[in-house]
Amino acid sequence: MSTTNHSYTNSLPFLLMGIPGLEALHMWISIPVCFTYIMTLLGNSMVLLAVRLDKSLHEPMYYFISMLAVIDLTFSTAVVPKMLGVFWLDSREIGFEACFIQMFFIHTFTAVESGLLLAMSFDRYTAICNPLRYTTILTSSRTIQIGLLSLARGAGVMTPLMYLLTSLPYCKTRVIPHSYCEHMAVVELACADPSTSDLYSLIVATLLVGADSVFITFSYGMILRSVMRLPSQEARLKALRTCGSHVSIILLFYIGGLLSMYLQMFSFGLAPHVQVLVADFYLTVPPMLNPIIYGIKVKQIQEGIFKLLRQLAGRSISQAD
Repeated sequence: MSTTNHSYTNSLPFLLMGIPGLEALHMWISIPVCFTYIMTLLGNSMVLLAVRLDKSLHEPMYYFISMLAVIDLTFSTAVVPKMLGVFWLDSREIGFEACFIQMFFIHTFTAVESGLLLAMSFDRYTAICNPLRYTTILTSSRTIQIGLLSLARGAGVMTPLMYLLTSLPYCKTRVIPHSYCEHMAVVELACADPSTSDLYSLIVATLLVGADSVFITFSYGMILRSVMRLPSQEARLKALRTCGSHVSIILLFYIGGLLSMYLQMFSFGLAPHVQVLVADFYLTVPPMLNPIIYGIKVKQIQEGIFKLLRQLAGRSISQAD
């Protein structure tokens, strides 16, 4: 294929199928998707406002939670509006550049969230195992630097992957059997050997997420050992409750991600719509659950949200009077 034809085919838009085999149910499937998106916007916005307005929450742990809320908002907004457009309006067309921008956001912020979960495990390790040095080790400026480093790491490792993927000629069918630009579904449309991009993505996933998982496991192993040495049962329970929300988010993120990835790689005899539904709900449900888990598990966040709601209710009443 000539360079001109290559450039032409790579300027054509893709078409998203939505959920293959369940097109007739798109309107019904859109209801839980829309609900989770609304709850994601409300829940994460409430967390951000609570941390922003309540000075008692101006601590590293809550800054990390705020960063996670920003990731969830960005992550969901990059995917769900277009997904709902497919379900509601049959707006299946997505531009070539827009498709890879969406993919870039998905992969980048997945990597950023993994880095933040590692940072949060280090935060809890320092708070429990080295409490006297906590304020000197994790200052506000250092917390922001860690967040920016996680963002730079995610964008840095995903930019070469996007270059490799956009360099491939896509001269097969333009129909993506998915409701968003899922990596493997798009690569299957290429009419050139994608082994280089496949190898790169495999190495990145193994080194980045694998290394984060190992360090997170090590951190919580050290935390558990320290907690079990505390003389008071009440102190042990308090320390475990402090880490409970983080462990819940970590399990949700990694187990859900692995399940979604393996179902995309190996069908296991499942129908295509099952694979797509699992991938869709992995991108939509965790961002909704994260602020709910923090609201239940982290007492200070819960109190901050209630305080914010009381302030908003008081202003509404005073304006009505």
